[in-house]
Amino acid sequence: MSSSTFFRSMLTTIADRGRALLRRHGPMVEDLLEDAAKLMPLSAKGQPKRDLPTLCDTLLSGRGEASGVALAEQILDQWATLNAAGQRAFLLDLAYRFGPDPIRLDKAIDAYRAAPGAGTALTLHNAAEARRQELFRRLNLAPGGTEAVVRMREALFRVMADAQGVEKQALEAVDADFSHLLASWFNRGFLVLRHIDWTTPANILEKIIRYEAVHTIRDWDDLRRRLAPSDRRCFAFFHPQLLDDPLIFVEVALAPDIPASIDALLAEGRAPIAEEDATTAVFYSISNCQEGLRGVSFGNFLIKQVVEDLRGELPNLKTFVTLSPVPAFAKWLARERKDDGSIVLRPADKAILTALDQPDWQRDPGTAATVSPVLLQAAAHYFLKAKARGNRPVDPVARFHLGNGARLERLNFLGDLSPKGLAQSHGLMVNYLYKLDDIETNHERYADKGEVVAAAAVRRHLKAEPKPETGKDEPPPKPKAEVASKHPRQPVADAQPPV
Repeated sequence: MSSSTFFRSMLTTIADRGRALLRRHGPMVEDLLEDAAKLMPLSAKGQPKRDLPTLCDTLLSGRGEASGVALAEQILDQWATLNAAGQRAFLLDLAYRFGPDPIRLDKAIDAYRAAPGAGTALTLHNAAEARRQELFRRLNLAPGGTEAVVRMREALFRVMADAQGVEKQALEAVDADFSHLLASWFNRGFLVLRHIDWTTPANILEKIIRYEAVHTIRDWDDLRRRLAPSDRRCFAFFHPQLLDDPLIFVEVALAPDIPASIDALLAEGRAPIAEEDATTAVFYSISNCQEGLRGVSFGNFLIKQVVEDLRGELPNLKTFVTLSPVPAFAKWLARERKDDGSIVLRPADKAILTALDQPDWQRDPGTAATVSPVLLQAAAHYFLKAKARGNRPVDPVARFHLGNGARLERLNFLGDLSPKGLAQSHGLMVNYLYKLDDIETNHERYADKGEVVAAAAVRRHLKAEPKPETGKDEPPPKPKAEVASKHPRQPVADAQPPV
C-alpha cells in the first residue's frame, strides 16, 4: 500500500469514528451543533436546519480531531450538493461572516500600540488572520479535502466573474486566503514528477487529452503520436492528495535543431529520429490542469526539473528551447491597426495588413511574402516595447518564460497554421531559449528592470518608430557616416544593448 493510500485510509477511519461519536451525542461538538441549531429556522418537518455557515462555525469551535474530521466531511458533502446559487451564497458567507474577528483584532491593535514587541506583534498577526483560513485547514483534513478545497476555489472564480464593487472586493479577499494556503499545500517539496508514456494508466491519459490547452489532442491516435515514439517525452507534476490528476504537464519533442513550425513537429506521417541523433529538446506545450490552482506556480519548477532529467538521460542534448504560442498578439495588433495615432504601424503598413482580414490569406505565397516583414516588425515591437501593468510584457506566455530566465530567441512567421493559431496570433510562434548558464542572469534582468532579454535575430525586426506629424519643418537627419562614427565597431542597424 502506498503512503498516500495509507494516509487516505487513516483519514477515512478517523472520520468514521468521528461520526460514531457524533451519533452518541457525547462530544462537545454535538452539543455545539444542538446549540447552534436552536438559532436556525425550522424545516418543513419542524426540525432545525443546519446550514453550511452554522456547521462551519461549529467546526471552528470544536477541538476533537475525530469529530472534527467527520464534521468537515459532512460540510464538504453538503457543499457538493449545492447548485450555482447555493455556492454563491456560501462563498459570500465566507467573505462576510468568516473574516477576522473584529473585536479580537481591535484588542490586538490596542495591545501592540500600547507595548510594541514580538509578543504583541504575533498576537496582532494571528488576530488579523481571517477565520476562513482555519476553516480551510480543517476542511483539508477530511478524506478528499484537498481536492474539494481546490474545486471550491474554481467555483469562487465563476462567482467573481459576475461580481462587482464591494462584493467583488470581499470575494477577492476570500481568494487571497485560498491562494495563500494552496501555495503552501502545493509547494515544490510535495510535488512528484512522473514520466507520462503510452503505458500510463488510461484514466490519466484521458485527462492529458482533456487538459491539453495549447495544441488540441484530437483522439487516442493523436495522443499516441505524442507519447509512443522514441523521440517524444511527456512529464507531469502530481500531488500526493491528487494522485490520478496531474497539476501541470509538458510535452517535449527531441529534434536535430530548433523548429520553426508546430505542423512539422506534430505531422501524422513524420519519421521519428533516433534519440542519439537529437541535439535539441523542444518544449512545445505546457498545460495547467487545475483551474483552482491558478496563480500557484508550477511551470518554472517543471521545466527546470525536466531539463535536468533529460540531460541525465540523453547527454547529447545541448539546446533546450520552446516552440510557444502568442495568445494575445492578434488582439493587440487589431487595436494598433485601428489606432490612428499608432507609433507601430504606418498607414502603408496598415494597408498591407488588411490582407489578414481575408480568408486563407496565408495560402497565397505572394500575400504571405508581403505580410511577413510588416507582421514581424509589429511582433518585435509587441515583445520588446509593448508593456502591461508593472512594466511587464503584454504577452502572458512571454511573462512566464522570461520570468523563468529564458531568452526570446526567434520569431516564426506562420509557425502555427491551425484555426486557433491563426485566430490568436495570425500564425505567429516564437522560440524561447533556456541556456542554463544564463538563466539566473536573465531572470534578474527581467525581474529587476523588466528587461526583455532577446537575441539579435528578434531585435533586427524592429523599425524606427515614426514621429507624429507636427506640421513644422524637421531638421534634416545627420549623415549616416556621422552617426556610425560614434560606434565604429557596430553597424547602426544593430546598435542594441548586448544580449
